[in-house]
Amino acid sequence: MPTLAPNLWFSHDAEEATSFYVSLLPDSRIDSVTVLPADTPSGPAGTAKVISFTLMGRPFMGFSAGPFEPFNHAVSLVVSCDDQTEIDRLWAALTEGGKEERCGWLKDRYGLSWQIVPSALGKLMSDPDRAKAKRVAEAMLKMVKFDIAGLRRAYEGDAE
Repeated sequence: MPTLAPNLWFSHDAEEATSFYVSLLPDSRIDSVTVLPADTPSGPAGTAKVISFTLMGRPFMGFSAGPFEPFNHAVSLVVSCDDQTEIDRLWAALTEGGKEERCGWLKDRYGLSWQIVPSALGKLMSDPDRAKAKRVAEAMLKMVKFDIAGLRRAYEGDAE
């Protein structure tokens, strides 16, 4: 049976980046690091690395093979968190040296986009009571890092 694994191309520091990511997320690990023994377009033998790793039980690959295309918002990693403590922990770690963005988005120090979101957000936004869903959406659009209590207040119609 074929397998599927997203591949992340880092201009450099793929091993450092993937080690950082696996340190943050449960059920994560570096599976292998292969140094390419041949010359590549990005440099002499030994300069390119392929890292196989697992994030939250899912396989990934990373290359450290010189500049190619920078990461952009077309691809992001989404982490659903059950509580504010986990949102705060991941947000602090991933924005260190990176950049906060709106609506739970950030770019880490390696340029990769992440979305750190409450697990309950989808349920709140898809509530059959469209007024509740609208209040949640409006509150979400004003946030940088998600505040679960603020989203729940909006859902309930409580003034902030």
